[in-house]
Amino acid sequence: MSDWLHNLPVLWMALVIFGFTYVLTALIYAIVARLAANGWGKSFKSISVGMLPSLGIIFGLFVAFTAAQVWGDSDRATATISREASALRSALEFGASFPGDAENRLHGFVRDYVKETAQVEWPLMAHQNAPLGTTPRALEQALQFVLSLPADGPGQQTAQHEITNAFETVLDARRQRIIVSLAEVNLVKWICLYLQAVSVLLAIAMVHSDDRRASLIALTLFATGVAASVLLIVAHDRPFIGQLSVKPDLLLQIIPDAGVAR
Repeated sequence: MSDWLHNLPVLWMALVIFGFTYVLTALIYAIVARLAANGWGKSFKSISVGMLPSLGIIFGLFVAFTAAQVWGDSDRATATISREASALRSALEFGASFPGDAENRLHGFVRDYVKETAQVEWPLMAHQNAPLGTTPRALEQALQFVLSLPADGPGQQTAQHEITNAFETVLDARRQRIIVSLAEVNLVKWICLYLQAVSVLLAIAMVHSDDRRASLIALTLFATGVAASVLLIVAHDRPFIGQLSVKPDLLLQIIPDAGVAR
C-alpha cells in the first residue's frame, strides 16, 4: 500500500478508509436497488439468508489472518529494538573496564551509531530503503577499536570479549530490524479482503432488496465493521511508518543527546 496513506495521521487515515468503504457500499446499494426495480427482485429474494453467516465467517477469517501477520511484525520490531538497545547498553557497561580515553571513545562510537540510526536509518526504514548489506561506519570503527585495545589482565580480556559479542549482537539485531521494516500486507491480500467484503455486502443488499431501509441499515453496519477492521490493520501494517509506528526511543535512552541534531 502506498506510503501516503501510512503517513497520514490516524484521524485522516480513518476518514479515507471509511469514506472509500461507504462509497463502495453506496454503489452496491444503488446497483442492487436498480436491478431489483427492473425485475431482479424475485431472484434476489430467492437467495438463502443462510449464506450471510458463512460469508461473514470467511471475511472474519481473512481479517484474523491478516491481523495476525501485522501483530507479529510489530512484536518482532519491538523485540529486535529491545535486543539492540540491550546489547549497546552491555557494551557501554563493559567499556567501564577500560577507563579514561578508551571508555570515552567507545561512548562516542555508540553515540554516533545511535545518532545515525535515529536520524538517518529510521526514515529510510519508513520508506523501506534502509541498506541491509552495509555495516554502519560507527559500529565498524567501534569493533576495530575494541579489538585493538591492549587487555591487561583477565578482567579486561573478559570485558573485551563481551564488548565484541555485544556489538555482534547489535549487528544481527540491526539486520533483523531492517528485514522487519520490509514487511507489509501485500496487494493480493488487500484485494482478497475487499472482494470478500464486497461479496458480503452484495448478499446483504440482495437479501433485503424488498426493504430498502433495512438494506441500508444492514449495509451501513457491516460497512462500518469492514472499515474499522481495515483501519486497524493499515494503522499497524508497516512497523516503522505512521503515527503508531515503532520509534527509536529505546536506543535514544542509552545516549539521550544522540537524538539532538547538531
